Amino acid sequence: MTLLVFMSRATSSQDLSQASVADLTEAQATVELKRLATTIAEHDRRYYQDDAPTISDAAYDALRQRNTAIEVRFPALIRADSPSRKVGAAPVQKFAKLRHAVPMLSLNNAFSEGEVADFVERVRRFLRLAEDEPLGITAEPKIDGLSCSLRYERGRLASGATRGDGTEGEDVTPNVRTIAEIPDRLNVAHAPEIVEVRGEVYMRRSDFFDLNARQQAAGKPVFANPRNSAAGSLRQLDPAITAARPLKFFAYAWGEMSAMPETTQTAMVQWFASAGFTVNPLMRLCHSLDALLATYREIEEQRADLDYDIDGVVYKVDRLDWQERLGFVSRSPRWALAHKFPAEKAVTLVNAIDIQVGRTGALTPVAKLAPVTVGGVVVQNATLHNADEIARLDVRVGDTVEIQRAGDVIPQVLRVVIAKRPKDTQPYAFPQHCPCELKTPVVRETTAGGEEGAVARCSGEFACPYQKIEHLKHFVSRRAFDIEGLGEKQIEFFFAQGWLTEPADIFTLEARNPKIKLEQQEGYGELSVRNLFTAIAARREIALERFIYALGIRHVGETTARALARAYGSWPAFHDACVQLAEGHAEARAEMDALDQIGDAVIDSLATYFGEAHNRRIVERLTGEVQIRDAEKVSTATPVAGKTVVFTGTLEKMTREEAKAMAERLGAKVAGSVSKKTDYVVAGPGAGSKLNKAREAGVAVLTEDEWFALVGEGRGA
Repeated sequence: MTLLVFMSRATSSQDLSQASVADLTEAQATVELKRLATTIAEHDRRYYQDDAPTISDAAYDALRQRNTAIEVRFPALIRADSPSRKVGAAPVQKFAKLRHAVPMLSLNNAFSEGEVADFVERVRRFLRLAEDEPLGITAEPKIDGLSCSLRYERGRLASGATRGDGTEGEDVTPNVRTIAEIPDRLNVAHAPEIVEVRGEVYMRRSDFFDLNARQQAAGKPVFANPRNSAAGSLRQLDPAITAARPLKFFAYAWGEMSAMPETTQTAMVQWFASAGFTVNPLMRLCHSLDALLATYREIEEQRADLDYDIDGVVYKVDRLDWQERLGFVSRSPRWALAHKFPAEKAVTLVNAIDIQVGRTGALTPVAKLAPVTVGGVVVQNATLHNADEIARLDVRVGDTVEIQRAGDVIPQVLRVVIAKRPKDTQPYAFPQHCPCELKTPVVRETTAGGEEGAVARCSGEFACPYQKIEHLKHFVSRRAFDIEGLGEKQIEFFFAQGWLTEPADIFTLEARNPKIKLEQQEGYGELSVRNLFTAIAARREIALERFIYALGIRHVGETTARALARAYGSWPAFHDACVQLAEGHAEARAEMDALDQIGDAVIDSLATYFGEAHNRRIVERLTGEVQIRDAEKVSTATPVAGKTVVFTGTLEKMTREEAKAMAERLGAKVAGSVSKKTDYVVAGPGAGSKLNKAREAGVAVLTEDEWFALVGEGRGA
């Protein structure tokens, strides 16, 4: 990869973050998808883990919408860590964790009536419905609260969990028992053995204002908005505090069910009501696009008068058998859509522009704003992404800017109000040297197409203190090693003292403590030191996917790490494959490239990482201190569970998307190309090179009918 010393660019230079998707080259799209993945992941962390969003719903939705649009135009560039493959963020540290039997996924968003029309058409096309065949779709308010899953066993409440990262959430069972609208026992005869009711914990606006008045009178901090208030109230270590907060619950979905009491979305929600739950009275069953949009407008008109916050309308295909056929794509169901409301805006001052250096050396400018309330939330920061964004907007310290948000995360700077610009302001000069003590030059990468990338990076890499510290912070983060008592502040302190410089040092800290004498440091005592060492010892054994993610390799996010762990099964197998990549083995590259969700960016990053002797020594010392558990074995409940399947040619009885969804639902891994690890190739008419390669490699080739017979589906001839 070629690196060029960064020089500030003229304001007329092209800014990829604002360029039209239709105008992007493939090289530019690669750079932009990388930026979006990083930016969205950080916003997810702030929203789901910290309950402290720093941009608006609309700004966040715009980022996701742009990411999706680029992926649609350049499907070959979809990243393994793409936001379209991820849900939420890892659960916070203070609660025990519960694994969801059925993942809690997010919804795709729509922002226009045209996108809703496209959704309806996609559903009809996927299901191959005749033009006159009726399609029922429900419409209901999208509650702005905290998602929660309630598990009932033999009719009694057994556990409650937050969404977390969609796979694993926080165990808040004692807290949900204090919410009056969550019944301890299902009020129906002959309830299924297992019932998981899902919905939204929220706080009414009137209760929120009363709570803040009490907080203020008691000299305690007030909450930013009802959503944050509800989230903070549910996530109290003391259930008595939760019980004192006026929380409510709307039921609207389900997870694991040992039996389905109804066959439609509408009937299931009515069943929830009969079981003792509160359901939203504004839910409607619609049978046309016009009816859906009319319901959206009706709910939007009532928004200001409702006593709870909503940020859109959710549409769901009514028939449950059709929902099952439609299945899921990455992080979202194909049978549902969230139609979001427009954003809110405000005007404020830019007091300063700070530079933050991330784990990969990326320099991110952040506008420090005069505090302003937008959509009920006080915002003080706005990411400016990169030098090109600053140049495009011509943002200067002292400027008045218009920002946009709709209820969460860091706001987006829309424009500078030039008429209010002070006469003595100067254009912002992006630093040409890292703010670290080394003052190393800032560089910008060039893409494969020779274009200059948008991200400026410190060239010091592991010599840069900021990057070393950020790597260590990432290593102990919640989705990685998740070491209790070793957070960002502790990492910074230990690093400054020279006690921690690489991950393996964490696991030798206790042995070195007679010399360090941590218990004599301010803020520590014998008990806290003992607790810290106990927490470190508890993480000497770790799951393979967490270990891979913890290494902090570029482009290897949580979803990618999980895919790699599942594919290779064990650390030795994965390590050997990466070393072979670094050595240029074509077969190792081909095998990894055949994995679903893994592309060139990930493969190149792994090759680069394991090609560095310094990195290999870090990993070698680390693996000498920890035990890495093999990946979880895939269930063998179906004939194709754990098998790798490739679909090729024109499928006649199902669409390619439906085929992939079916295979994944049955526990199979879907690959994009044939390798020696492929178990089955399902070939339709017109199959070409993949079919030939399968025959040459001796891979089992199936027709569609043979595939249906193998998996026990009744669509064969």
